[in-house]
Amino acid sequence: MNWWLPWALLSAFFAALTAILAKVGVADINPNLATAIRTTVILVFTWGLAFCTSGKADWAALSSRAWFFLAASGLMTGLSWLCYFRALKLGDVAKVAPVDKLSVAIAIILAVIFLGERIKTQEAVGAALIVLGVVVMVVKL
Repeated sequence: MNWWLPWALLSAFFAALTAILAKVGVADINPNLATAIRTTVILVFTWGLAFCTSGKADWAALSSRAWFFLAASGLMTGLSWLCYFRALKLGDVAKVAPVDKLSVAIAIILAVIFLGERIKTQEAVGAALIVLGVVVMVVKL
């Protein structure tokens, strides 16, 4: 069995809820403030989880390389969220969420270019369908 699949489906479900909850939450406030509030909640939650589930070996295994790439990833997440909340403030979830999911196709392309990953035909077709789906949902005909 693909043990990653239930977790990925839960991730998609929670991400969908995030869009709905964020749209309501950002309605009457500055989207940067909304992002800061969301990030603070995530910060407290994830550090609590990390402290409760990580052992000494986990902490000892943190190299400067891991710190750098995780920090860079965190910066990209922050930039993504700032842009996402601004987009939600200005647009409909039905348009913003699909465009945000273009990240799937972009991640696949970047993984091929920078990580040397190989993709199968079905993965390329799937990424192309994601892009096509976004065009169908967003472009006015």
